[in-house]
Order: sequence, then C-alpha cells, then structure tokens
Amino acid sequence: MIDKHSPTPIYFQLEHSLRRQIEDGELLPGELLPSEREFAEKLGISRMTVRQAITNLVNEGFLYRQKGRGTFVSEKKLEQRLSGLTSFTEDMRMRGLTPASKLLSFKIIPADVKTAERLQIQDYASVYEIIRVRLADEVPMALETVYMSVNLVKDLTEKLVSASLYTYIENELSLSIGRAAQSMEAVLATENEEEHLLVPKGAPVLFIERNTYLTNGTPLEHVKSFYRADRYKLTVDINR
Repeated sequence: MIDKHSPTPIYFQLEHSLRRQIEDGELLPGELLPSEREFAEKLGISRMTVRQAITNLVNEGFLYRQKGRGTFVSEKKLEQRLSGLTSFTEDMRMRGLTPASKLLSFKIIPADVKTAERLQIQDYASVYEIIRVRLADEVPMALETVYMSVNLVKDLTEKLVSASLYTYIENELSLSIGRAAQSMEAVLATENEEEHLLVPKGAPVLFIERNTYLTNGTPLEHVKSFYRADRYKLTVDINR
C-alpha cells in the first residue's frame, strides 16, 4: 500500500489506495475504517500523515466522520447528467431507486417582485409555494422550494404535489414542458438544511436555481433546491 522510497508523498499514496478500494467496492458504504492510530501503526507512518489523507477523502465526499464513533465510507454519489430535462421522480426511477417527497409546506401566496418577474406575471399575483424534501430510497437528497402561477397550473392540491408535479402538468393539464435554464453554486448548509437533509451545519451543499418553460415559452416554475453534496454530483458533456 505504501512505498516509502517513492517520490510520491505518503499521504497521497494512502489517499489514492483508499479511494481505489472504495471505487472497486473493497470498502463498502457504511463500513468503519480503522482509527488513525491503527493505520499509523500498521503502515509505520505518522498519525498526521494518516489524518491528511483521511481529511482529503472526507472533503471529497468519499468518507464521513461521526463524532465519538469514527470514520465511515460514504454512500456512492448519485450522478446527474446535465442534458435532458427530467423530474426528480423520473430521474430516481431511471436509477432503480424509489422516489418520494415529504411535503413541508403548501400554500398560495402573493408573488414578490423577483418571483413575478421570473414567472412573467403581475407583481403580487397568486402563486403556489411548495416546499418539499425529496428522497431516494427513504434517504433525503434535496430540499426544494417551487413557485408556480395559480392561473397557469390549475387545481393543484397537497396530494398532487406529494407525487410527480410534471406528470400532473403534462398528463392532466396537457401542458407541454419544453426547456429549463439553471444555475449552480456551492454553499454551506444552514440550520434549515441541517434539519431536513441530515447534514452538519456548515457542510457543503449544492444550491441549484432553475426556471422551467413550456414549449410555447411560458414560464412554468421557479425552483430553488439544496442538494446534498455528499450524495449528489453533476456531470456535463461538452462538445467542441
């Protein structure tokens, strides 16, 4: 595992070895790693060197620490390709996972100026505000807030938003969803994300803001989502 005569730093060798074991399935999700002291004694290296390798893997999301318990292998991240427009429900089902939503809030409110501008409606016109935790195989993946015009999306209920919104919109309302534009950035989890996504306050999360449009160009929704960075990654194909 470690070649002390190699010009490659020892911490990097250990980091690379553990990453390979995780990717090859030799170390399984939820598995407890030996302590820093055990690693150091077994490999004949310093605990500081072990700590640096472990910390790098924690920062990359391959490992996670639990205070008083130790360091564990993280669940494999779900990969979403940034091509094609699918709902969360459709995306999870394509992966063989069971999607679900935990509805935190469903109400009709007057649109503020920014929301009205994004939805191209009058200021303070009525919009649905839907706040949900999105789950895959009962694991919280994202905290999502959706805004939709009441005049466009008719007769929405709590029962409907607990399922797939896109299915209702396309199959029941016969509205054709065309495209979306979204931005992404890394932010730190607040107490709100800590509570609903079960991540430590201050942990990195992916903040995604999206505007979705019908095929005729009418804005359908404005969505703000916080995704767990330890369970989700985004990939994109770029052609020259």
